[in-house]
Amino acid sequence: MKANVAAPTRTLKVNLLARVEGEGALYVKVKGDQVADIKFNIFEPPRLFEGFLRGRAYSEAPDITARICGICPVAYQMSSVHAMERALNVKVDGQLRALRRLLYCGEWIESHVLHVYMLHAPDFLGYPDALTLAKDHPDAVKRGLKLKKIGNEIVRVLGGREIHPINVRVGGFYHVPSKRDFQPLLEQLKWARDAALETAEWVGTLPFPDFTYDYEFVALHHPDEYPLCEGRLVSNKGLNIDIEDYEKYFIEEHVAHSNALHSVLKGRGQYHVGPLARYNLNYDQLTPLAKQAAQAGGLGRICTNPFQTIIVRAVETVYACDHAIELIEQYEPPPRPAVEVTPGAGIGWGCTEAPRGFLYHRYRLDYSGAILDARIVPPTAQNQKVIEDDLRRYVSDHLDTPDEELTLQCEQVIRNYDPCISCATHFLNLTIERT
Repeated sequence: MKANVAAPTRTLKVNLLARVEGEGALYVKVKGDQVADIKFNIFEPPRLFEGFLRGRAYSEAPDITARICGICPVAYQMSSVHAMERALNVKVDGQLRALRRLLYCGEWIESHVLHVYMLHAPDFLGYPDALTLAKDHPDAVKRGLKLKKIGNEIVRVLGGREIHPINVRVGGFYHVPSKRDFQPLLEQLKWARDAALETAEWVGTLPFPDFTYDYEFVALHHPDEYPLCEGRLVSNKGLNIDIEDYEKYFIEEHVAHSNALHSVLKGRGQYHVGPLARYNLNYDQLTPLAKQAAQAGGLGRICTNPFQTIIVRAVETVYACDHAIELIEQYEPPPRPAVEVTPGAGIGWGCTEAPRGFLYHRYRLDYSGAILDARIVPPTAQNQKVIEDDLRRYVSDHLDTPDEELTLQCEQVIRNYDPCISCATHFLNLTIERT
């Protein structure tokens, strides 16, 4: 009779993930030929922004929420103003609406380019960081830095400054630029559009693992334009809802190893948000040049390999440059920088597409327009469950890989999503008892 031999146990740990925004860790336990445990551990403390907003005036929400993230402040501002305008029955259209899309284009450019060149490309090319990458690929890194600077410049001209813009308000803007203010951007954007197309071609040559899955993709969808600020929430598995119904279909759950809540679709489980979701659900709304970039990067109409999200980010950068040029060429300063807003009681919902996926805001206001409660659900929190599932499947398929190499590959699985961990850790479930 053979003696029972315990299955060997392997443990992979990354105590602090590199090349992501914020602080998180990774824990993988393999017992024999089975993955026993996976944890994408978000240990950065909750930042309590929902609590900070309570009691503040509706007009303060755009400036407060912008501080949640230095990479995608526009997304927080836009989601907050859309929610407030819905609560207060305010309609923003015409050139003011166009300017909002232009501001969002600037954020997409700077954020996507930062991730593609500085955070993700080193994984594929075998470098520990962008500085080391720059020694062997100086032209590529210089192209990325110049592209990012142009995205920042759009945000500066329209938002008042590059980081945490100060020109956004409920109803529009505090100040709108003249046509002359935008002219220097046009030539820069034409260069950027060509450079973004080169980027799509470049990243399309990277070595991608064969790793596809039947995800439920969820993103905004608009019949006439690629989604930035408006639309219905849809999925490739039948979801099609108005933003105000978000909380009827989605729920957040607490897990012991994370300071951020995990989001799931009720009765359906995990779902995938971000560039891959937008691309698969809105390919027809891309500009012809963005579709050309997708083809140049080796993509078809559908992409279900999360490692190829780096190509989709390049495609969306082409779209953002192309759309920004169109918006500037058609720009005529509106008669007023903002529409009139009258404070009052109400509930409002807002949802826009941050670079990493859709961002949901909900506010309840009292009769004076003060915020009674707030709820903010960022994209990284929504992707946590699918990230852990990707890790589980990837490790299961690569059990023969040496620990050091497998650890690096697991980090890359997480960086596919460009997680913004700090954004994910500002939920608050607060009870105050006074005696």
